[in-house]
Amino acid sequence: MTNRMTLAASEVRVDDHIYNGTGTNAHPTFAWETVTEVRPEDGLILLITGNKKGVHGEFWLEADEQIVVMRYPK
Repeated sequence: MTNRMTLAASEVRVDDHIYNGTGTNAHPTFAWETVTEVRPEDGLILLITGNKKGVHGEFWLEADEQIVVMRYPK
């Protein structure tokens, strides 16, 4: 079972899924991307999705900024 939750960016984990879509009316599975790396950079949190060495997405957030993630139980 999947859990969809709102967290501070500093609480996001590798293998969480974040939404990178066109808005709330888009298809719910349209653009959920898997976080492959999380690291602090200059007081911000950098979330990387996709291939770390090739094409990937970067999301720069304040540590306390809220973000919706889907997390699968381990």
